[in-house]
Amino acid sequence: MLKRLLQCVREYKTPTILTLIFIVLEAIIECLIPFLTSDLINRFGEDGVEMNSLLKIGLLLVLLAILSLGCGGIAGFTCAKASAGFAKNLRRDLFYKVQDYSFENIDKFSSSSLVTRMTTDVTNVQHAFMMIIRIAVRAPLMLIFSVIMAFYMGGFLAMAFVVVIPVLVFGLLLVARKAMPAFRRVFKKYDRLNESIEENVRAMRVVKGFSREEYEKEKFGIAAEDIRKDFTRAERLVALNSPLMQFCVYFNMIFVLSVGAYLIVRDGGSVLGVGDISAMLTYGMQILMQLMMISMIYVMLTMSGESMKRIVEVLEEVPTLKSPADPVTEVCDGSVDFNNVNFKYSARAKRNSLSDIDLHIKSGMTVGIIGGTGSGKTSFVQLIPRLYDVTEGSVCVGGVDVRKYDVEVLRGSVAMVLQKNLLFSGTIKENLRWGNENATDEEIEEACRLAQAHDFVQSFPEGYDTYIEQGGTNVSGGQKQRLCIARALLKKPKILILDDSTSAVDTKTDAMIRAGFKKFIPETTKIIIAQRIASVQDADMIIVMDNGAISAVGTHEELLSTSEIYREVYEQQTNGGDDDE
Repeated sequence: MLKRLLQCVREYKTPTILTLIFIVLEAIIECLIPFLTSDLINRFGEDGVEMNSLLKIGLLLVLLAILSLGCGGIAGFTCAKASAGFAKNLRRDLFYKVQDYSFENIDKFSSSSLVTRMTTDVTNVQHAFMMIIRIAVRAPLMLIFSVIMAFYMGGFLAMAFVVVIPVLVFGLLLVARKAMPAFRRVFKKYDRLNESIEENVRAMRVVKGFSREEYEKEKFGIAAEDIRKDFTRAERLVALNSPLMQFCVYFNMIFVLSVGAYLIVRDGGSVLGVGDISAMLTYGMQILMQLMMISMIYVMLTMSGESMKRIVEVLEEVPTLKSPADPVTEVCDGSVDFNNVNFKYSARAKRNSLSDIDLHIKSGMTVGIIGGTGSGKTSFVQLIPRLYDVTEGSVCVGGVDVRKYDVEVLRGSVAMVLQKNLLFSGTIKENLRWGNENATDEEIEEACRLAQAHDFVQSFPEGYDTYIEQGGTNVSGGQKQRLCIARALLKKPKILILDDSTSAVDTKTDAMIRAGFKKFIPETTKIIIAQRIASVQDADMIIVMDNGAISAVGTHEELLSTSEIYREVYEQQTNGGDDDE
């Protein structure tokens, strides 16, 4: 896990190494200063001491203090640069990895969990990295150096640390161990909290439409309160570190001062001097502070350990869909063949989403798909651009199994327009160029005319340079659908899939869009999922789906006489349900 994460350091190795070097230097200097201070204090008590020697020691102390400050400052700068760069690379690797995921991979983690991992978890790991290259190096070094110097200067007086250190270590580890389960629970609750926020923001119009603001506030408040309780419980335990630390510090001070003073009085300063006691107090404080730092590192690393695991899970997840070793790099036409296809979204699923699909669509055909909710229409079309792989059988495009194509080549030849269309923040022109980044203004206008979008775009004061808010909130549902159709047309695909993507436009505009398709893109295979019979009745082939299987196939006239489902839907839509009265 650590090896995988450290790969994200990359170009920030130099500031990382410099941080380690300057931290080591700072630790050495910090441990030398009390030793020289002790010597300076002891010399003041000597008879006939020369001022020059005192000045030399004083100047040396000043110089060491400046060097320590400089080393600490440089280490702080390089540490900040290294940790921020590490976090940047980590987020980049996570984002790039998710871009390669199939829908199955995304479904495994959920979008809210992925957001938490790229934000909260990365921040935790960044803080851990910063502590590792700075405090986690400085604290052990200072601890070791201070213990050595304390025994060197104080002799058996340093035995106080033999008592204090185990007590402090045991207490800190016990506190950390008790606090960790609460910290671990918080991360999973963060996922649920983010999911609630994401759901609420996306469905804000529904929330306001049903006046459910208070309910959503209460739901969010419960989730936030749950996290607060866990954090409070953990922080309450961690807060015990402070009184434990204070106890050890004052015990050390009382022991050193009382025993040290007794030895000075008894031996007249021949064994132990005032400066030595001063140094012992300083080293004692350093030892205990470094133990405190180590306990903080332990808590932080244990907290971030959960974040590390969650991040590495994303980085090591293998995309379920990828291009083969020697892929086909050209789609010759828009023909589509389903050969005895069975499909389910998960290996754990008990039943298939699609069963026994055997269908052949010639290039350039217009195919309509009709069926009730949950009949498998969307699952059917998602197999064509290989958003999912079939469980059994095969799907062929242009006579080649879709699993043999380079994924980008295949998806570049298939354009999908979904019912829940998404526009990105930016101008209309920038949104349309998602279909073809090199499209000229003339090509953009032509695609919009075909999608019946040109007139309403021209009605905007800034035309094609009109700014679209995030999610397309400043255009209507029908306008959004037509812009998404135009965007898909700019790809000049061999297969165009409309997944109920004209549901928000009126029947006249819908008919004009289909007429334009028939006239201007006759060689493109057009697959239209619709709820309205009028949207598909002129198709070359209409597929009626029911419960994940093909119930009937034929033209409009054929299905009226052979398919009960089709006839029932047609009669309801044309007669307005009068037969039921």
